[in-house]
Amino acid sequence: MTEIRRRPGDGTGGLRHGTTTFESLREQAVSLRREGLSRRQIRDRLHVHNNEILNRLLDGEPAPEWTERPNAKDDLRAKARDLRLQGLTYDQIQVELGCSKSSISLWGRDLPKPERTRTAEERSAMAKRGWERTLETRDEERRRAKQEAAAEIETLSDRELFVLGVGLYWAEGTKDKAYDRRERVIFVNSDPDMVRVYLAWLRLLGVEDEQVRYSVMIHETADIAGAEQFWMDFAGADASQFLKTAIKRHNPKTIRKNTGEDHYGCLAIRVLQSAGLYRRIEGWWCGIVGATSEPDQRNRT
Repeated sequence: MTEIRRRPGDGTGGLRHGTTTFESLREQAVSLRREGLSRRQIRDRLHVHNNEILNRLLDGEPAPEWTERPNAKDDLRAKARDLRLQGLTYDQIQVELGCSKSSISLWGRDLPKPERTRTAEERSAMAKRGWERTLETRDEERRRAKQEAAAEIETLSDRELFVLGVGLYWAEGTKDKAYDRRERVIFVNSDPDMVRVYLAWLRLLGVEDEQVRYSVMIHETADIAGAEQFWMDFAGADASQFLKTAIKRHNPKTIRKNTGEDHYGCLAIRVLQSAGLYRRIEGWWCGIVGATSEPDQRNRT
């Protein structure tokens, strides 16, 4: 008869004092397992914190279904194996299911290989179609994830927009330095959506349209007139509010990616006589940093 001595510090995880037979403890463990308890629950119930002993107590007893983690790819794996058994190649299965070839290879590595009847050119074309299908699947997953995330936002309160705008400015706006005083509010960005949120934030702060000036910053090889018109229409501003466009000279050694028709350079947004507003922005940012450093304060709000 095997005995387990429960003594603190003996490697059994701090079990209670006394002696318990292994068979008695296993009987209890098996009973709890069949009631549907997880390993953690059995461990805590019986005070057995040694994994080796726990494994011996539960040897041969399957885990309850609810403890099994579902795998989103289980169904896809089954389909891939079925297609492989039908004689399809990895490329064909990739076209059919839209999953990566590496996953298909892993799922079907124990299955027999189908006979190769295609030429190298045909196999190359099939591989290309498979990769295109994989990219389409990824694009769909990306689009769906963005839609679901966007739906989580719903509406934005003035308070939320206020805090968001402070963080947005501190990330993309000009900042004052002890060695270079720049107490003026200037925001520069090429993303129209970022500009839209920033302008909404300025309106929330009570900044009037006549206090704002704009200027376009763009490469000399781009459509300068088209970019100026785009930003003027986007901001809903009068031409008199736009300052002279800043032109960046072309460097032949630079390989630029943002050269399409929908590239309009950057828009710089200046608030006139804004030293006071800048100081408040910097103070707001310091307040945000301080609030995130004090968990107790967050819990009280």
